[in-house]
Amino acid sequence: MLPLDGLRVLDISQIMAGPYCTMVLGDMGAEVIKVEKAKGGDDSRQMGPYVEGESMCFVQINRNKKSIALNLKDPDGREIFYQLAREADVIVENYRPGVTQSLKVDFETIRGMNPGIIYCSISGFGQTGPYREKGGFDLVAQGMTGLMSMTGEAGKRPMKTGIAVYDIGAGITAVYSILAAYIHRQKTGEGQHIDIAVAECGLPWFTWEAAGYFGNGTQPEATGWRHRVSAPYQSLRTADGYLMLGCANQRTWERFCQDVVNRPEWMEDRRFVTNQDRRQNVEALEALIEEILAADTTENWLARCDAAGVPAGPVNTFEQALQDKHYQARGMVQSFQHPTLGKVDTLGFASKFSSTPQEIRQSAPLFAQHTDEVLEELGLDASRIAALRAGGAVV
Repeated sequence: MLPLDGLRVLDISQIMAGPYCTMVLGDMGAEVIKVEKAKGGDDSRQMGPYVEGESMCFVQINRNKKSIALNLKDPDGREIFYQLAREADVIVENYRPGVTQSLKVDFETIRGMNPGIIYCSISGFGQTGPYREKGGFDLVAQGMTGLMSMTGEAGKRPMKTGIAVYDIGAGITAVYSILAAYIHRQKTGEGQHIDIAVAECGLPWFTWEAAGYFGNGTQPEATGWRHRVSAPYQSLRTADGYLMLGCANQRTWERFCQDVVNRPEWMEDRRFVTNQDRRQNVEALEALIEEILAADTTENWLARCDAAGVPAGPVNTFEQALQDKHYQARGMVQSFQHPTLGKVDTLGFASKFSSTPQEIRQSAPLFAQHTDEVLEELGLDASRIAALRAGGAVV
């Protein structure tokens, strides 16, 4: 048994934020029916790289889902959607505000036929506000929220993060919001509309930055490889590369001085006595540490840090991370069998349940792979399905 067994989700989202949300729900046991556009399906199917004609972008973010293709502009296609919506617990969509109303698949319409529906809308800027009609992408959100002014090196070109942090963040925000709404519905029977904006979901993460700004008006700036609050809490050069060192409290700093680099005098140096002192003098501190680290390899320094209980780690490539024995042991690389691709490796689950562990029950679907299966479950016979296909309502 999985934690969300019995939860039925209709996914009319595409690309990343919505599909990531519904993938996580599917991993936890929800039945996810992905309703794709009749022409071409989810836009991520047109994103490379391709293997055997299948988009690996789509394959990596759409496991544990069934795929049907409906033309929601067609009355017959829309009626099929209504039949599914009457039995659904959750709908996830990421159209621009106003589009679901024009298609007549918006929250108010669906609530009229299913009062308990949990309807989650993910858009660039949300359903309200002066920017509601603007298109919003992860990159735009990183710029607008100030993230890119804090990322990279001071005085240089604004730098984005290495991954689509806001798209994934919007998907994660949608997951916990849907689960909260589901608990509320279990108590009251009441469904509701959830409004997620990609361009604001990351703002609540800026806790240290908010502390400085609301506390004394400090404007957070780019700090490159260093932390804005703690030191040393950064990347440092060794004889053959870099390591990440995390002396986030006084005790780990003292252990580093005494047991790792054998420099107990640094603890008495007035420039480095407190964390605030170290942060204010981080350039001098960094130079002293790197002078010592240059005498040995990353591997050996990490071994000394581990022995001393000082948090530290390597700066891995993505391949090195996936091959790391710890992530392998923790199941962070999984695989599934795909009808076209055969065995496909994929990323694992970040949460580990003791009683209801997540699992990959089925591969990412081929385009419209489950259309007939889903329609038959609705009670439609072969002749009716053929007529709907001939009329362009379904694919």
